[in-house]
Amino acid sequence: MSGTDSYRRESGASWLTLFASTGTLICCALPITLVTLGLGAAVVSLTSTFPFLIVLSQHKIWVFAFSALMLGVSGWLLYRPGRACPTDPVTGRLCNRAQVWNRRIYWTSVVIWGTGFFAAFLALPLRIWLGF
Repeated sequence: MSGTDSYRRESGASWLTLFASTGTLICCALPITLVTLGLGAAVVSLTSTFPFLIVLSQHKIWVFAFSALMLGVSGWLLYRPGRACPTDPVTGRLCNRAQVWNRRIYWTSVVIWGTGFFAAFLALPLRIWLGF
C-alpha cells in the first residue's frame, strides 16, 4: 500500500470518528442539556422534526460503543509505532500537515465523545448523588 493510501485511510477514519462522536452529542447530550436548561419544548420540537433522534437515544449504548470503537481505531492509526512520513520534501510536508489536522480532529472527537458520555451516563447519577 502506498503512503498516500495510508494517509487517506487515516484521514477518512478521523472524519468518520468525528462524525460518530458528534452523533453522541446530538442523540444524548443536546436533549439532556436543553431539558436541564428548561427548554423541554425545544426538545419536543427537535424530536418531532428529526424522529431518528428518538431511535438514537433508545440505542445510546450502541451509539457510544461504536463511536468509542472508532476513536480506538483512529487513535491506533494516528499513534501506531513505526509510523513515518516520506522523505520527499513535498510529500513529507503534506504528510506532516495531514498528521497535524488528523490529530486535531481526533482530539476534538475525544472531547466531544467525553462530553456526550458525561451528559448521557454521568450527569443524572451525579445530580442525584449530590442532591440537586
